[in-house]
Amino acid sequence: MEEACEIARLPEELLSAALARTSPRDACRAAAVSPAFRAAADSDAVWAGFLPPGGLPPLADGELAAPAPPSSKKELFLRLSAGPALLQDKLVSVWLDRETGAKCYMLSARNLFIVWGNTPEYWTWIPLQDSRFSEGAQLRHVCWLEIRGKIHSNLLSLDTTYTAYMVFKKTDDFYGLAFPVQEASVSVGATNLTRKVCLQHNNDDDDDDGDNDDDDDYDDCGMPENYWSMRRNGLHKENVALPQQRTDGWMELELGEFFNEGGEDGEVSISLTEAKGGNWKSGLIVQGIEIRRKKSG
Repeated sequence: MEEACEIARLPEELLSAALARTSPRDACRAAAVSPAFRAAADSDAVWAGFLPPGGLPPLADGELAAPAPPSSKKELFLRLSAGPALLQDKLVSVWLDRETGAKCYMLSARNLFIVWGNTPEYWTWIPLQDSRFSEGAQLRHVCWLEIRGKIHSNLLSLDTTYTAYMVFKKTDDFYGLAFPVQEASVSVGATNLTRKVCLQHNNDDDDDDGDNDDDDDYDDCGMPENYWSMRRNGLHKENVALPQQRTDGWMELELGEFFNEGGEDGEVSISLTEAKGGNWKSGLIVQGIEIRRKKSG
């Protein structure tokens, strides 16, 4: 009790100045220490420092209005870190990283360049019920897969390492995306990093149980009969990135990472391509490309 009284004697401005140099998580923890810390930890002076310098890009009308506009900087931060808000064109969403306040984005499928994306026999646009975006791109039938997105680096937080992900689902007729593996690319200025990726995870392999007809050299997807065993042994050796299931029901595939250096002025370009194999592909539903702060550790 005596310690709490001593803390209470410190000016709130001093406590706020100290807490503003910590992190959003530390400020929330400090609010539980004592009433004096709570008043300081919840103050606009602390949370203004956690919000992005220069603010956010203009949001779509009403994005932060429900159930009521934020009444404090802390409430604004918590809302923006709890889930994405749409920008004015409703083709890009933004949110804040809960640990650092870094700006994160998702580029909707409509915001991407998709080869033959507006040709109905190759791609079709479908409504999405479980996304902030109204529609997604569904792959019907292509042999040339090329999806590209870009974002201006000045929209991102400075001196921050980001990771880009393709966010997608599969349909029942998903095929042709296991082999050849795809190539992902992330370019910032003169730096261009590429990696091998594969939209089809090992767990997606429905024909990998060895039950194919021994008289056939190829399975129904046109793959060599021993492809699935070769794939298991080879993908990890080749450092091929595989997709992961998200808590929101979508899949995500890591495309690469980049560092947004302070003072950088240019575009970040992100792509996923497979145009060398010539095999037909189908059954992919693209929500978009997500760009979020790389988690430490």
